[in-house]
Amino acid sequence: MIGIDLIKIDRMKKLIEKYNHKFLEKFLTPQEISLVKNHRTAAGFWAAKEAASKALGCGIGADCSFHDITITKTAKGAPLLELSAKVKAQFDVQTSALSITHDGDYAIAVVTHEKR
Repeated sequence: MIGIDLIKIDRMKKLIEKYNHKFLEKFLTPQEISLVKNHRTAAGFWAAKEAASKALGCGIGADCSFHDITITKTAKGAPLLELSAKVKAQFDVQTSALSITHDGDYAIAVVTHEKR
């Protein structure tokens, strides 16, 4: 299963400027917020979570919330994606892979989930 998402980085910048830290808390855990360096990073994380939910075939909503998807980083800074136990079981996901890139005005993320 594969999902992709694209977000204009300026959109994220405006949302953070308008709602401050409260906006980040709507879609990120405290650990994820500690990894966010700026609005570009936040945009990449947003795209990653949207792509992960699209790969499940449900989008963000009742079956999979933003907080059912967690993003961490390896020691070298590569992004990692983990689904909650509930979502893994519901969608029969064994492993997930994530790639995030930024180009000009956009952040793009691609996620794959492998079923059991």
